[in-house]
Amino acid sequence: MIITITAVTCALLQIIDTTIVNIALPTMQGGLGASLSEITWVITAYAIANVVVMPMTSWLSQQFGRRNYFAGSIIIFTLCSLLCGNATSITELIIFRFLQGIGGGALLVTAQTIITESYPIEKRAMAQTIYVLGVIVGPTLGPPLGGYIVDNYSWPFIFYINIPIGIIAALLTIQYIKSPKYAEKVSSRHVDWLGIGLLTIAVGLLQFILEKGQEEAWFSSSLITTSAVISFFGFFFFIWRELVYKYPIVELRVLRNVNLSLGSILSFVLGFGLFGSTFIIPLYTQTIMGWTAFQAGMIMIPSTIFTAVMMPFVGKMMEKGVSFRWLITSGMILFFIYSLMAYKVLTPDTGDDAFFWILVIRGIGLGLLSVPVTTMALSTLHGPEIGQGAALSGMMRQLGGSFGVALISTYLTRDIQFHRVNLISNISAYNPIAQQRLALLEKSFESRGMTWDAAEKAALQLEDNVVNIQATVLSYMDIFLWIGVLFLVCVPFVLILVRKPKNKITASDVLQE
Repeated sequence: MIITITAVTCALLQIIDTTIVNIALPTMQGGLGASLSEITWVITAYAIANVVVMPMTSWLSQQFGRRNYFAGSIIIFTLCSLLCGNATSITELIIFRFLQGIGGGALLVTAQTIITESYPIEKRAMAQTIYVLGVIVGPTLGPPLGGYIVDNYSWPFIFYINIPIGIIAALLTIQYIKSPKYAEKVSSRHVDWLGIGLLTIAVGLLQFILEKGQEEAWFSSSLITTSAVISFFGFFFFIWRELVYKYPIVELRVLRNVNLSLGSILSFVLGFGLFGSTFIIPLYTQTIMGWTAFQAGMIMIPSTIFTAVMMPFVGKMMEKGVSFRWLITSGMILFFIYSLMAYKVLTPDTGDDAFFWILVIRGIGLGLLSVPVTTMALSTLHGPEIGQGAALSGMMRQLGGSFGVALISTYLTRDIQFHRVNLISNISAYNPIAQQRLALLEKSFESRGMTWDAAEKAALQLEDNVVNIQATVLSYMDIFLWIGVLFLVCVPFVLILVRKPKNKITASDVLQE
């Protein structure tokens, strides 16, 4: 139990730190005198470091020992949290966030591996339930916690809260976590330095493209285009290198396991929906409904509560033999229903109570979806394969979230312009209803003492604001609909491809673990 609590706490720390900073960016920007493009690197640097380290985690654990590597990562994360809070310039903050991301990238994957190996095979479903609860709750807790800290204290405290938890977690890790006996250290002359370099370039540039693509106008920018080409060839040569080298930094051969391959793909879809919806709902409530950061974060709490409530039941159902296929299918259908309901309910005047039942359905759907996906990915792996599989599925979930946020941001920007053009076409001199409304607005402003030309300008400005709000709402509706369609399209593939493991678990398998 102590091992489980320690591992889940570390995973929760890493995920909360991914989203908690978003709320504090405007305050940090003003405090450090940074530009908008500079302050966003606080998020980008952490994300790049995370996604580069994740696939290397299994190999690094073998090199340094599971306990030493996990404790070292916690210490790096905790120390860099202190340095981030004490940063006096934007350059310092970006550097410390990158180093914090290196420590944090190991926490999520290693925590999953530790929890999986700490339980016998027949209890792994419940073990994954405990782990996934932290993974799902983390992104939701970040925004309200960050909003509360910024509103009541100052931005450095979003980093300082990691320090006491990190110290306790490091001490518990040193005391209770053990390194597996099967770990074999690779000699320095066999270290896959080329693989490390290719992985860093390929994954790092891909994350950079996803984080900065919209800001740089995507492939209209030579920087993004060049980065995409280098990333593509980096992935190509990295895959070739890992398949032919005797001591690869990432063991890609483990993807021959069908459950892991399917689980990794579904982890990508899950990350897309989880981080995408966690990004879009608070953004909508702040831009359209005028909520504070704390209010926007708190709206996600019902979803989190119902996800937490569902997970033990899902774990028990899996232990009793309920198929991965039906649980995942049910979760995806519920996620589609949630997206469709959000699409239907959005208007410029939507009240805060309209989201409650929608988010309840989201929470139930995530509870049914997330535990089976995570468990299925590792269900037929043994020994060191567990760490390798956890690293790959964790990276895919992280990349899914990055793709989700990047595509949603791009689509939102372009779709707003599309809807604006369509709406403006209805406001013309040939539309008597539009002209009548404009005339009434002008008379209303004139009755308040404005001159004719000032009243006309104010009326046009008000109409322009209404059009912008309507166009934005229509764009959010489209996004919810397309996210739902993505999950619905996956259902037939889940029904066809997902199967129970062919090999039954025996007592000898349990003893071998």
